[in-house]
Amino acid sequence: MDESSQPIALVLTTLANEEQARDLSLRLLAERLIACGNIVPGVTSLYRWEGRLEQAGEVLLVMKTRAELVERLRDRVNELHPYEVPEVVALEASDVAPAYARWVRHETIEVKG
Repeated sequence: MDESSQPIALVLTTLANEEQARDLSLRLLAERLIACGNIVPGVTSLYRWEGRLEQAGEVLLVMKTRAELVERLRDRVNELHPYEVPEVVALEASDVAPAYARWVRHETIEVKG
């Protein structure tokens, strides 16, 4: 597949606070698994855990990467994430501005594996 047609993915995870999200994002940036991490504070998560309904304040981390790196990124998030069962949801982007897609590809190109 030619580099210009490699799909881009958005990968989502939630964390307890902005410091955790920043630390995870910086680690993944350094490893070139992501080109960008957006930290979205003020998320309220409602979920069932161990038979109980729970509510927690969290932050959302939105990560941009090449679709071909999603599996490695998911594995790495699972290794580094402080939660017992971290959310890792990948969405392939169907329409990305060409210049932005080139930038994402460039910033993640040196991943060794």
